[in-house]
Amino acid sequence: GVVDPLAEQPSGAQADGGADGTTDGSGDGSGNGATGAESAAPMPTAAQVTAEAGLAASGIDYAGWETFASRVEAALESGKVSDSVLGDLRRDLVDWRATFAAAKDKSSVRIKALNAQIAALGPAPADGEAESGATAEQRKALEAELDAVLAPVTRATLAYTRAETLISTLDQSLRSRQVRDVSAAGPSPFDFGAWLPALQTAQRTFSLAWNSAIGSWSNATQRATLMAQLPLTVPLSVIGLVLLLFGWRSVRRIGERLRAGKSEPVRGAWGFVISALQVWVPSFGALLLGAALINAFVLDTRGEQIVSSFIGIVAVQFIARWLGNRVFGIPGASWRVLELPENQVRFGHAIVATLGVLIGLQMLLEDLARIDGYSDANLAVLGFPLIVATSVVLWRLGQLMRHYGRETRTEAEDEDRPTSFYNNTVRVLGTLIVLVAVLAPVAAALGYRQLAIFVLFPSIYSLALIAFLMVLHHFIIDIYALVARRGRDEASQSLIPVLISVGVAIAAMPLLPLIWGYRVSDLTEFWGKIWGGITVGGAVITPGTVLTVAVVFAIGYAATRLVQGMLSATILPKTGMEPGGQVALTSGVGYVGIFIAAVAAVTAAGINLSSLAIVAGALSVGIGFGLQTIVSNFVSGVILLIERPIGKGDWIEVGGTMGTVKDIAVRSTTIETFDRTDVIVPNSDLIAGTVTNYTRGNLLGRVIVPVGVAYGTDTKRVEKILYEIAQAHPLVTINPAPKVVFQGFGADSLDFEVRVILRDVNFMLDVKTELNHEIARRFTEEGIEIPFAQRDVWLRNPEALTPGARGPEAE
Repeated sequence: GVVDPLAEQPSGAQADGGADGTTDGSGDGSGNGATGAESAAPMPTAAQVTAEAGLAASGIDYAGWETFASRVEAALESGKVSDSVLGDLRRDLVDWRATFAAAKDKSSVRIKALNAQIAALGPAPADGEAESGATAEQRKALEAELDAVLAPVTRATLAYTRAETLISTLDQSLRSRQVRDVSAAGPSPFDFGAWLPALQTAQRTFSLAWNSAIGSWSNATQRATLMAQLPLTVPLSVIGLVLLLFGWRSVRRIGERLRAGKSEPVRGAWGFVISALQVWVPSFGALLLGAALINAFVLDTRGEQIVSSFIGIVAVQFIARWLGNRVFGIPGASWRVLELPENQVRFGHAIVATLGVLIGLQMLLEDLARIDGYSDANLAVLGFPLIVATSVVLWRLGQLMRHYGRETRTEAEDEDRPTSFYNNTVRVLGTLIVLVAVLAPVAAALGYRQLAIFVLFPSIYSLALIAFLMVLHHFIIDIYALVARRGRDEASQSLIPVLISVGVAIAAMPLLPLIWGYRVSDLTEFWGKIWGGITVGGAVITPGTVLTVAVVFAIGYAATRLVQGMLSATILPKTGMEPGGQVALTSGVGYVGIFIAAVAAVTAAGINLSSLAIVAGALSVGIGFGLQTIVSNFVSGVILLIERPIGKGDWIEVGGTMGTVKDIAVRSTTIETFDRTDVIVPNSDLIAGTVTNYTRGNLLGRVIVPVGVAYGTDTKRVEKILYEIAQAHPLVTINPAPKVVFQGFGADSLDFEVRVILRDVNFMLDVKTELNHEIARRFTEEGIEIPFAQRDVWLRNPEALTPGARGPEAE
């Protein structure tokens, strides 16, 4: 390459030295050179020499880059360069940028080492402060060497920035041109004066192609050549016609035999493969037939383009038929994308097949217009019928999708959220398709043909892509059902096929921008920026960084769960620690392990969190105010796990809720009431409020059974009987002993209470019931009466209740 002009500059000694070329000494080498005004300029330092040598040895033709960059800037400023030339310039710019990117990343290890050495010397002295001579000299030498190493890196960085700016400007210019071309108004198709010239142009195209084909047989030399190729042409024609006309049906019959008697997933998988062959076999036949036609005639460029377009039309037609069969289904199919009545299925097949023909004709028109140079008026007239026909067919398809599922809609569908969401999505897409079908012919009629094409055909291609992804999703379900040995319905509810389908959809996402006019270079540029990383608070986040964080955190998380499992299953049960303590220790290990995994993941990815400290500090203040309740519950949960005032299985009462503790989480505690309902209690309520724990520490508990006897009964006898009953129950403790209390004189009875301590308070209701049964039995045997309230009702005028007492006035 051209030597860097900076490296060719003479040194200070060569530029300013004496006539004899000496610098700091005389010509005889005595060392007694001139001094003062007669002395030469000082020699360049080692750092300067190293910098110049580094620039010269970089291998980059900076002079050529300057010339090329100036040419690109001039082309952009003129605005008269064609898109193809701008595309070529962009490719060259990308190559230059890659060269500069590699150059600016060189010597990174040396730069890091020099910076570390300079940092090891300590901070530089402030103004007016002195530094020791040896340290100052060493610092100066290291800084000079660092500047020398940075010189080529800095120049490459500047050139990289310039190339990046030029690429961005060039992309913006190309996008502006594309928008201008699409939104530009052209001739109207209703200019009747342009109809006849347009038809004559089309007729001329096909006449020239036909004359070229027939003329090849009029020339003796060409005819002899073609006759010599007949042994190849005839077999190609026969095989191509057979595959084109009968390949579809033959493959379908073979597929029906293969699928007969098979399970639903097998039939679905074979159906997908066979249907794909139904596309490729006739398309290959069309390709063979086209090759035979090219061999049978000496065609010009126009004729070859017509034959190629014929092959394309056949391929598009069979692809459309295949997609229609997969989406709307065929007899015997195990699945279909859209579940429709039979009459609508046939209608859907017809719509998709017609769209395939119209798309092929549009491709043919565009190719012929490019070859023969059709004028805008010719394209407006010839293309308008295709746009209208395509819009009408697309409108019918949109109407079919808009009403999808409404005729067979049931209450079960409304409750089935996935089905309802799927149906609503189909209806929304149908509405958008209808809007496109209305706007496209209107735009074409007003002269905006490019806008109509831009809206119409990419919409069809996008819809086809979505349909293909849905077909592929069903195929993935069948394959998963075969591998996992499950039924198709069960496989369709599994997560793995969904994840695989999502991955396929993400991989297919770049096709959508390409369909809508984006260039491949736009996507590669976007991906390059994504792969280069996004800067957040000074930290660069790249896909590699995210992947590293995810992998390391997943490994740490799995290791944490493994340690927790070992503790809870094998180690802690052998220590004799109570279950609540085991749960607390296991949870604490989990929190610590997850925290360590997160720190290790960030560290392994090389993310410098110090640059995010200010942002994190600001966010923590806002989050602290917004999430103070959650933080309070979290801290309370940690306190509960450490202090363990309650544990899983404890019978507690808090805030009027009574039940057993089912789970203690970080944010809340779940209490299962005796009605078998779960009550979620925030942990802060358990810490700040009053909690009654009936089973913490031991299972002892007290039961009080009230008893009333009739007045006149021997109270000592009643006390003895109740005491015997209490002592006889197996769950009543001896120490403390049961107690019988004579509470007092009630309105209707003498009131007693039996107070007993149970060995297990969980059986409180059972003990109370058994004691009541035993009291009733013993009182009956002993003849002791249990009184009940009695009331006498006095009537002031009982005669009013008899009919005769009403008198003659009542009659």
